[in-house]
Amino acid sequence: MREELRSIKRVVVKIGSHLLEKNSDVDLDFIKDLSDQIKSLQKNDIEVLIVSSGAVLAGIKKLGLKSKPKTVTEKQAVASVGQAYLMQIYDKIFSKNSLIIGQVLLTIEGLQERRRYILAQNTLNKLLEMDVVPVINENDTVAVEEIVFGDNDFLAAHVSVLVNADLLVILSTAGGLYTKDPSEKDAQLIQELSDIDKALKFAGSSKSKFGTGGMRSKLEAAKVAVSHSIPVVIAPKEKGVVARILSGERIGTFIHPEKKRKRSRKKSWLQTLSVAKGIITVDRGAEKAIREGKSLLPAGIKDIEGIFSKNDVVAIQNEDGKIIGKGIVNYSYREIKKIKGLKSKDVEKVLKKKFTEVIHRDNMVVFG
Repeated sequence: MREELRSIKRVVVKIGSHLLEKNSDVDLDFIKDLSDQIKSLQKNDIEVLIVSSGAVLAGIKKLGLKSKPKTVTEKQAVASVGQAYLMQIYDKIFSKNSLIIGQVLLTIEGLQERRRYILAQNTLNKLLEMDVVPVINENDTVAVEEIVFGDNDFLAAHVSVLVNADLLVILSTAGGLYTKDPSEKDAQLIQELSDIDKALKFAGSSKSKFGTGGMRSKLEAAKVAVSHSIPVVIAPKEKGVVARILSGERIGTFIHPEKKRKRSRKKSWLQTLSVAKGIITVDRGAEKAIREGKSLLPAGIKDIEGIFSKNDVVAIQNEDGKIIGKGIVNYSYREIKKIKGLKSKDVEKVLKKKFTEVIHRDNMVVFG
């Protein structure tokens, strides 16, 4: 799998705030090295997207603050100043390599809405088409806290799915996943990982078997990416690290992607970001049918909960109360109440319009 990294054409690089910091300031040398790598990679037709934290750090520096802000409001205000300053730094350094950056601010709420998800997707793809390097961050001035995305780990994972990346590189102060706290002498780097769930059992705290508390966030984020067949490398802050990873060098921890066909972008959004506005309970026959890849028909519906409209997302629940999937409905809750349990030929008589599936298989994801 490491050798296959040589064929990658689109990579998302996540940079945490701790990595951007050097002597209580923004590490300009690190950003310059990153710029040099991206310039070299572009010559080989490799596209790079950056997911960067550091707005609060940059704001502290710009405002000359003696201590870190404590309240959410203070953090948001400092981040507002820092975001502009951080982009100025990226732009100044990248421009020396004739690289153009484009700032993209995202929030979890924005990505949960299908229309805005598609707009973000189209914007990022267009920036890459224009040879612009997208620099993405959570919109800290309107988000409640940066930890909504786990220091941008989850943001990076969702962006990698959003743009159908070939690889997600999460740069970490730990430099990878270890058998013990990395500060211990006998701690050993885990070079490859296939079972994230097993690793998560040990990654609960800073004294865990697998290193720092921040590593749990990275593993949870990696789980999102690998579930969409995107490999992940958790790597250290070293010179030329991204280019070296893409050359096949064994650096950090390589997390294997799940070996299954990639979902469509719509189904990826459905699974990882969409918010269900209601629940449809189905009988065992309908459960069997949708697990076999078929659409959900009115005849298999036993009950519904919630108030939702056509084209909203709902959860699909079996008779045991287990959520088995999600999907986009073709009818409102009022209409489904009228047609639940009916055979397809009777639906048109009740609704006085042409019959269609309640949830088409192309607009559905099934869990487990």
